[in-house]
Amino acid sequence: MHRNPELGFDLHKTSAFVAERLREFGVDEMHEGIATTGIVAIIEGQGEGPTIGLRADMDALPLDEITGADYASETPGKMHACGHDGHTTMLLGAARYLAETRNFKGRVALIFQPAEEGGGGEVMVQEGIMDRFAITQVYGIHNAPLYEEGTFYTTPGPIMAAVDEFEVVVQGVGGHGAWPHESNDPIAAAVTMVQAIQTIVSRNHKAIDDLVISVTQIHAGTANNIIPHSAVFSGTIRTFDKDVRAMVFRRLREIIAGQAASFGLEAELTFDEGYPATVNHADEADFAAGVAAEVVGEDKVTTGGQREMGAEDFAYMLEARPGAYLFLGQGDTAYCHHPAYDFNDEIAPIGASFFARLVERAQPL
Repeated sequence: MHRNPELGFDLHKTSAFVAERLREFGVDEMHEGIATTGIVAIIEGQGEGPTIGLRADMDALPLDEITGADYASETPGKMHACGHDGHTTMLLGAARYLAETRNFKGRVALIFQPAEEGGGGEVMVQEGIMDRFAITQVYGIHNAPLYEEGTFYTTPGPIMAAVDEFEVVVQGVGGHGAWPHESNDPIAAAVTMVQAIQTIVSRNHKAIDDLVISVTQIHAGTANNIIPHSAVFSGTIRTFDKDVRAMVFRRLREIIAGQAASFGLEAELTFDEGYPATVNHADEADFAAGVAAEVVGEDKVTTGGQREMGAEDFAYMLEARPGAYLFLGQGDTAYCHHPAYDFNDEIAPIGASFFARLVERAQPL
C-alpha cells in the first residue's frame, strides 16, 4: 500500500488489495463500491447481538516522499504522509484475528473508508452504512507522531476541531505604481483586512475557548510597477463550539464589509464549510480507554487529554452513532502531512490488538 498510494475517492487498487485480503481471511459479507471505493465487510460472531463498527481510512496525500525508504512511494506526487496505510493495516490485522476466533456475539462491521482528506466519511454516512448494517457504535484510531510509542490518548467530548475555510476577493482599480492616486489599491485594503482579522481571536472570544484563524494565502500583482486590479487572500478556521464558529463567521463578514467601505472598494467573502468537530461520546470514550489499558497498560493511557486543532471526517460517523476516536503514539517521527513522514510499523500490532479486544469486550459471549 505504501508503495502504491492513491488519492481521495480514486482508490481502486487500494480497495481491491484490501478486498482480496478480507476474502482470504474469510469474512462473511463483502460490500464494495460504497462512496466509490469504500468497503464494509461483516464478520459474524457467535449468537445474536448488536453490530459494532471499526473504521480505517485508506487515502494518501499529494506529496513527493523524501524518506528514502526501500518501500517509498513509487508514484510521483503521491505518498502516504498521514499513516492511513498503517490504519488500514491495523484493521486488516484485527479482521484476520476476529474471523479466525469469533470470540464475540453479534457482528463486526469493518469500515474501510476512502477520502478522509476529502469527506469520504460523510459520504459513507449519507449512503446509509449505519442503518444498512445496523451499526450501534463506532470506533476509530489515528497514529500520533511525537507521542511515546505505544501510548493511547483520548478524551470525552470534542477531541478534534471543526474546520472551515474562507476566501476574500478584493476588487480595486489598477494602475501605474507611480500614480497610486489614480488607482484604488486592493493590496492596501487586503493587508488591512488581514490585520483586522487577527483581532477576532485576541478581542472577540473567550481565552478558554479554543480558536484558530489562520490566513494562509495572499495573491496579488504581476509586476513591481503595476498596482493590480484585485487581490485575493484565504485561510482556515478551527473551532470546537458552534457558537464560537458562528461568531467568527459574523465578525469576518463585518470586518470585510467595513474595511471595504473604508477604502471605497468592493470585497467578496465566501465560506467553504468543512468537517464539524469530532466529538467523542463520554461512555464510549471511557470504555475505549479501558480496553486500551488492557492492551498497553494503564500507565500508557491518558484520558481527558488535550484536544487537537486538526480536523477529521470521522466526526460524521460520531454524529450518526455513539463511539470514540483515539490517538496511538508512534514515537519521535516526522509529523503527519510532512514529506519525511513514515508510519511506525511497530504500533500496527498494538492498534490491531486494540480493535480486536474492543469487539470482545463490547460484545462478549
